[in-house]
Amino acid sequence: MDHFWKTLVWQQFGAAIDMLDNAVRACPDHLWCERLWDNPSEQPEWSQYWYIVYHSLFWLDLYLSGAVEGFAPPKPFTLDELDPAGLVPERPYTRDELFAYLAHARNKCQATIEALTDEKAERRCRFRWGELSFAELLLYNMRHVQEHAAQLNLLLGQKVGTAPGWVTKAKS
Repeated sequence: MDHFWKTLVWQQFGAAIDMLDNAVRACPDHLWCERLWDNPSEQPEWSQYWYIVYHSLFWLDLYLSGAVEGFAPPKPFTLDELDPAGLVPERPYTRDELFAYLAHARNKCQATIEALTDEKAERRCRFRWGELSFAELLLYNMRHVQEHAAQLNLLLGQKVGTAPGWVTKAKS
């Protein structure tokens, strides 16, 4: 795969990850475990700041692997996020645990893009919700991270009156 395209994809994917990082850093302690909206049809944790961060990182990590088979998140994280029953972690993850996961995922993302070949980009990836090429999965994954970074920034704006700004390119 062309170096130009790898650089371009990393700069934008890394920027989405950096926006997620900024949203984690900007969250005040009192908001970390607060229920941010009420929807009786969903688990309370799904509307907590820490869980949105965790959910984003889990799927970022999994999609960078390209398949559920053989995937294992780093400790203390589990595969509960894959359970169709909607299991949530036994406890809220700390900011430090999620910063470590974020660093792991950021490094994995950069290495994955750097090692991308045309053959790997074209490889088919299958998930419960559908099938697509690994290259398209990378773009899908980037959109998912950005969606939740934007969601967290919106919540910060609503709850504390300020949110981190836009990141143009990945930090070095």
